[in-house]
Amino acid sequence: MSLTSVFNIAGTGMSAQSTRLNTISSNIANAETVSSSIDQTYRARHPVFATVFQNAQGGNNGSLFADKDQSGAGVQVMGIVEDQSSLMARYEPNHPAANEAGYVYYPNVNVVEEMADMISASRAFQTNVEMMNTAKQMMQRVLTLGQ
Repeated sequence: MSLTSVFNIAGTGMSAQSTRLNTISSNIANAETVSSSIDQTYRARHPVFATVFQNAQGGNNGSLFADKDQSGAGVQVMGIVEDQSSLMARYEPNHPAANEAGYVYYPNVNVVEEMADMISASRAFQTNVEMMNTAKQMMQRVLTLGQ
């Protein structure tokens, strides 16, 4: 793996964590929305990540271990899936969005879990930034070796 591929790997990681932060913020923003029907109620969304390998990007870069070890070339977001856990039904007959039985449905968003996930995504993003900065410093030091 070359030093320049570190930028590509960290960049894909930053992009994936940015998608993760966007879905978390959407979940938190819709945590208290209500609906009178299960079908119309907001469901929590989560991104699905997958590793991109060197072979999938068109080459093994001459590695002796290409057929045995595949080195990662980054991460990609495969899609965003809805959480299928049960929604919270509350009996609130005076609520304007209540159905005929008096129930309103709240999303399956746990704000505490979302906040913990947000901290994790933010720190993963910061780690990728630090990796890019370290690689940049290493490249700058390599350029000064001949002086």
